[in-house]
Amino acid sequence: MKQVFVAQHPTEAHLVKGLLESQGIAAEVRGEALFGARGEAPVTPATLPSVWVLNETEGDAALKVLRDFRRASAGTTTAGQPWVCPKCGETLELQFTTCWQCGTNRPVSGN
Repeated sequence: MKQVFVAQHPTEAHLVKGLLESQGIAAEVRGEALFGARGEAPVTPATLPSVWVLNETEGDAALKVLRDFRRASAGTTTAGQPWVCPKCGETLELQFTTCWQCGTNRPVSGN
């Protein structure tokens, strides 16, 4: 077995496990029982839930799946350039999908 991911919480670990399994890579979550000890045990990579691939030869493929997922989801985060409402000219942060000034929806391109 090979560790490929350290999660911040069990839900994140199971999301990653499911992502890997959807690509045919068998994985398991370890250490989620320690999550309940937060506050009593130090929060370190050793005490956080982690995802392990069952077949070590699939470790590189698993890391590629995770890199590709991060790249794809990076475009859906709040990081990035603000957009300008095409109707009223208001500048809005990327996380807003509707102009708060006039109610116009953000253009599909995100500009």
